[in-house]
This record gives sequence, C-alpha cells and structure tokens, in this order.
Amino acid sequence: MELRKRIGLELARMMNNNLKREHPLRQLFWESTLRCNVSCRHCGSDCRASAVAPDMPREDFFRVLDSISKKLDPHKVFVIISGGEPLMRDDLELCGRGIYERGFPWGMVTNGLALTPERFRNLRAAGLCSVAVSLDGLQDSHDWLRRHPQSFKMASRALDLLVADGEVKFDAVTCVNQKNFDQLAEIRDFLIGKGVKDWRLFPIFPMGRAANDPMLQVSNEQFRQLLQFIRQTRQEGKIHANYSCEGFVGDYEGDVRDWMFRCAAGVTVGSVLIDGSISACTSIRSHYTQGNIYQDDFLDVWENRYQQYRDRSWMKKDKCAKCKYWRYCEGNGMHLRKDDGGLLVCHIERILDHVP
Repeated sequence: MELRKRIGLELARMMNNNLKREHPLRQLFWESTLRCNVSCRHCGSDCRASAVAPDMPREDFFRVLDSISKKLDPHKVFVIISGGEPLMRDDLELCGRGIYERGFPWGMVTNGLALTPERFRNLRAAGLCSVAVSLDGLQDSHDWLRRHPQSFKMASRALDLLVADGEVKFDAVTCVNQKNFDQLAEIRDFLIGKGVKDWRLFPIFPMGRAANDPMLQVSNEQFRQLLQFIRQTRQEGKIHANYSCEGFVGDYEGDVRDWMFRCAAGVTVGSVLIDGSISACTSIRSHYTQGNIYQDDFLDVWENRYQQYRDRSWMKKDKCAKCKYWRYCEGNGMHLRKDDGGLLVCHIERILDHVP
C-alpha cells in the first residue's frame, strides 16, 4: 500500500478512535414497518405486504425523540425512516411532520413504487429532506430482483420527481448481482441521462432470502471489477459514485468512496427496530441489540451500552487474529458478523483471493 494511503488510513484510525470514545449520535434509523409492496429476492427482513409484526405507533417513536432532545441537539441527529417500505404507512406524512416539528431532520429509504407526485408533495410539506431510491438495474434486471412488473417504471419516476424538485438530497442505490453486473455501465449512463448526481453501489451479503441464491452473489473477480468500475466512474466525474460503507477494501480505500472505511454502527449510528429493540445499523443480527424502548430509555442505552460496537477486540479471532489489516479494518462491518460472532464476509479475502 502506498505511503499516501497509509497516512490517510492512520488519520482515519485516530478519528475513528476518538468517535468511539465520544460516540456522538448522528444518525437514527427507525424501522417503522415490515410491510412491503414488493417481494425482493434479496430481502434481509423477509418483508411481506402483510407483516406479522404491526407497524410501530408513531407516538412510541416520538417518545424516543423527546428523550433524545432533552440532552442532544435534535438538529444534529438525522432520522432515517426505513422498513419494509415506509410508503406503506398511510400516516407517513404525520410521522415525518412529528419528527420535523421536534427539530430532527429526516429522510427515508424507498423502492419508489408508491411515490406518486401528490405523495411526494405531501412528504415535502412534512419536512422530507433526504431520500434513497433503490434502482437495481435496467428494467429487466430491476424487475427481476424486485419481483414486481411496475417496479422499474415507478423507481424511475421517483428519481424524476427528485431531480425536478432540486432541493431534496437523494441518491440512487444499486444492489449489484449476477443479473445486473454486465449492465453497470448502462445503469450509470441511464442515471446520468436522468440528471441523477449521486449513486451508491454494493454487493448483496448472503443473509435473509439472499443466503442460498447464487444469482445474488458476485464472484471475487466480479467484486474486484466492481471496485475498479466505481474508481473509474469517480475519476470520470459525470456522476458521483460511492461504494457502500460495509467493509474495508484495502488498496481501494480513498478511491471508491468519500471516506476511509469505518463501521459507524453503535458509534454514530443507532436504530429503533419494529419491536422496539435498540440496535445500530438495521442490517445487524438481532443478537447484537442493546435494549428495548419499551423497557429502557434510548439515550441511557446509547450512552452506557454498545460495548460490542465500540471495543471490537472480541472480533480479533479466527482469520482476523493475525491479519495485517486489522489495524484499519477491525473485523469489518458489524452487519457482516453472524449470530455466533463469526465473520460472514471478508473483503480483503475477496480482493486478494486468499486469507491475508
């Protein structure tokens, strides 16, 4: 690894260590529903149109925000409404307005299927300021992954609404898989043609419905090609591409995203799950939840628990034990840890094709 990158990684490491000590809450995910209007092949939550778990009453989440705002500046904590599909909630506008009126900026993650022009206007009036829209290929590959014949059309329309608005910050998010891998350049050009400025890409990790479907996993060679494609796209400068935050990528650090790798779960990122569980990134296994809003005060949990997230020395075992990249990787993203603590995916292993 060249000296410039090592210096950058050392600086990032010092910053990350400081963040762990201070753990300022900056993002709060709310898993507001498990209902969804599509049935994606790769869903980690196994969501359905009618979920077993009911939607969380918005008043319950508002109590969490009220507790947080007693000690923290709400303007510095960004709330992200996720699911399931947030637009399945008829009261989403009321949810958003309640968040906004409490001083918290908010956004959502959506498949765009139900984002009509009227709904978008209403959400804007409720304070919506950020959206991530899933666009997983051109029509054939996107509709294949989402298993809905109108999914691509409506995701495309959602992007058009956001481009035309010009004020809501947004990006297109692409899950890279065998079906769309050879279309990456076409997807890029499609997004550029629509006026989309920001694009986030990531491979699908093998959990939920994706665990046993080889069509959803890219090979190690394709993984390297994906990183090279993102680096090239960034150099071209026609659209701002980023690899996701999920893992340490060795020599590609500094080239494929705007930051050096860090797993912010439990450090600056928290979450409230559908059953009230207090966690971090919503993709992390339930074994790593830290409490429950129906028994615990969220901010007390945030300040006094999360030891597994902020001291990751427990991860330094198995293939991580003697890895020369441990200093910067610290066991990869928390969502890539299995229930028993074992590592699900090692990015360095994928890049180098052997155990480091």
